[in-house]
Amino acid sequence: MSDFLFSLPIEQQLTPYLTLRKKDELAIIVVNHPKARGAIALQGAHLLSWQPNGEEPVIWLSKASHFKQGTAIRGGIPVCWPWFGKVASPAHGFARNELWQLTAYDANEESVWLTFSLEDNEQTRQIWPHSFCLIARIKLGTTCEIELESHGDYSITSALHTYFNIADISQISISGLGSHYLDTITGTQHNTSDKTLTFAGPVDRVYSQPEAFSLIQDPVFGRSIEVHHRNASDVVAWNPAAEGASGMKDMENDGYKTMVCVETANASQPVEVHSDKPQYLSMTIRCHKNEPA
Repeated sequence: MSDFLFSLPIEQQLTPYLTLRKKDELAIIVVNHPKARGAIALQGAHLLSWQPNGEEPVIWLSKASHFKQGTAIRGGIPVCWPWFGKVASPAHGFARNELWQLTAYDANEESVWLTFSLEDNEQTRQIWPHSFCLIARIKLGTTCEIELESHGDYSITSALHTYFNIADISQISISGLGSHYLDTITGTQHNTSDKTLTFAGPVDRVYSQPEAFSLIQDPVFGRSIEVHHRNASDVVAWNPAAEGASGMKDMENDGYKTMVCVETANASQPVEVHSDKPQYLSMTIRCHKNEPA
């Protein structure tokens, strides 16, 4: 799926664990560390891959995704900012289509961490007339940690729109989402007593009372994935099913079978950011192998 990222030609060796490479039009930082490997596109500070040593890849990336400047990548962990959804153009905001700067990186025996930044420019001000500084911190090891820090004076909605790699969408279940959700397919609000989500068709839900972490149970891969949410009002669960995938040029028709999105978000209500009080949105991902029956 994302294995091709690790065979791209090396353009620059940044550290023993970090290399700069290129896929079509996009620069990519590739991480090869004893604890994990991963890849991040400079466009969008977009995590494309994370795979702890001994695990199946945890992050899903579409085989049909485009690696073109200004075009959103399908899969990975897009940074949706300063808006979530199709409330304005481009959908999910401009941050995932902008070129970020790699401002710091370091490593030890346990992990690699990288810092990326994005500031307003002439192009962003035409779309959204605000000055801002956005910082993304990514730490990759046996866990994956991402923190988004927003500076300025404005209101936003946002999300870490994580695509998880799963064995079979019809076999997984997700808990920890809470009982109340907006079904964005039908536009209706629901309260459910069934705290476990399974998939038998398209799902697009904004859960507004989530627990501190969501748990993806994947019996075919024999593992569970914990997604810990911080400073998030909502968790979004999404899978387009066959009918949705068939309408996407950057997703193969059966791509929906091996992915599910569980998104750490502030989607239902705007969040105020003030110059004296930055806003944070962060998550941590952990994998656990299931105990043999």
